[in-house]
Amino acid sequence: MNNKKSIVIIGGGITGLSAAYYLQKEIERQGLAIELKLIEASGRLGGKIKTLKQAGYTIEQGPDSLLSRKPAAVELVKELGLQDEIIWNSTGKSYLIVDNEFHRLPQGTFMGIPKSEESLLSSTLISEEGKKRALEDLTIPKCKTDKDQSLGLFLRHRFGNELVDKQLSPLLAGIHSADIDKMSLLATYPNLLRLEQTYGSIIKGLQETIPAPKEDKGKKTEGIFFSFRDGLEALVHKLAAELADGTVILNNAIQMIKKNYQGYQLLLSGGELYQADAVIVATPHYTVSEMFKGYDFFQTLDEIPTTSTANVVMIFDKSAISNDIDGTGFQVPEVENYTITACTWTDKKWPTTAPDGKVMLRCYVGRASDQSFVNLTDEELTAIVLEDLKGIMGIESEPELTVITRWNKGRAQYNVGHLDRIASVRDRLKESLPGVYLSGSSYDGMGIPDCIDQGQQAATEVLEFLLGKKV
Repeated sequence: MNNKKSIVIIGGGITGLSAAYYLQKEIERQGLAIELKLIEASGRLGGKIKTLKQAGYTIEQGPDSLLSRKPAAVELVKELGLQDEIIWNSTGKSYLIVDNEFHRLPQGTFMGIPKSEESLLSSTLISEEGKKRALEDLTIPKCKTDKDQSLGLFLRHRFGNELVDKQLSPLLAGIHSADIDKMSLLATYPNLLRLEQTYGSIIKGLQETIPAPKEDKGKKTEGIFFSFRDGLEALVHKLAAELADGTVILNNAIQMIKKNYQGYQLLLSGGELYQADAVIVATPHYTVSEMFKGYDFFQTLDEIPTTSTANVVMIFDKSAISNDIDGTGFQVPEVENYTITACTWTDKKWPTTAPDGKVMLRCYVGRASDQSFVNLTDEELTAIVLEDLKGIMGIESEPELTVITRWNKGRAQYNVGHLDRIASVRDRLKESLPGVYLSGSSYDGMGIPDCIDQGQQAATEVLEFLLGKKV
């Protein structure tokens, strides 16, 4: 009798890869009789982590870095022996565009939120009336409810509309391509609520919990973000190389998953059938109900909205830039009349990405409130982005190279009630489909370290389910 167990991971993004890596590590450590498969619908691993090497340039088509303050990514990099490949970002001034002018993000802020009265008063973004309103955070009572609410509602109550719209939303909501007035406070920035509840003020809480910034002498310093000499995809390649031969199956989507007396039977698009005792589903939330037909509770996942985004990388000769900025990028508030939401001066942030004398600008497109770009051709999108750059930076030349990357339905929206929705689905999942686990950026955090954490957690839960004990 064959007592060997089988685990199938669906999805070869960073979550699925991390789950596979940690599962294989524990299976080998304990000498377990468990077969492991990772099935990916596309022809490559890594999901949104995608590095293009072209004409001497290193172009990130998805995320461009890892945050050193989050231990999951740092620990994995060490385990994989990638420390010697690390490069650190050059820090520089960050700007916001207001009334078609560059305004430096005030020093002494956390994601745009002032950490002191001095920081707020130094802002050139906000009117005197807006500053006066924002300072009310120091005196108004804290919330009397622990129920979820929108991030925008919470911040507008603390700081007023002007600071939120001009300074906070471009940063806090911008990185999620989300609507700040729909975003779940508890699912995105619960630390802000904790600060308010503990200290009676977000500003006071930030003062107490975040060290004062080092004195700025106008010099670029090493940042808190890092990547690798060959680009961020080096992490993907190293993870994949650690997996045993035969673990990964590419170019096969899951057509259907059925529960049977042995566990779960998976039908692949190539016609093969796989039997699994446990399944980790590390694909976007909107794919799940199609795989598990007949389970109505997955329809809750279909109700989670998504936002499509694109990034447009343009390469120029330095002589083409008439309005050079002393910084590494800028954000564009929604109240400004531009399509782009932000721009990174990539060759300044990551000097190894472009040859000397060349400028690499990476522009981001895709607000939750405006998805019209999805229907544009690449030529139309290029023209609109270039027009924005001309208006903001005075660029008159055509780019020498343009690379457009679209991420259709690329970002799940963690709207108010997100945590409750996910918890309800997982409760039903545990009852109806034991041994099936949902993991990835649709659920418990979108950043790469968050996804690594989720992959490791899913690996632990699967093994505990199969072994019937803590691991």
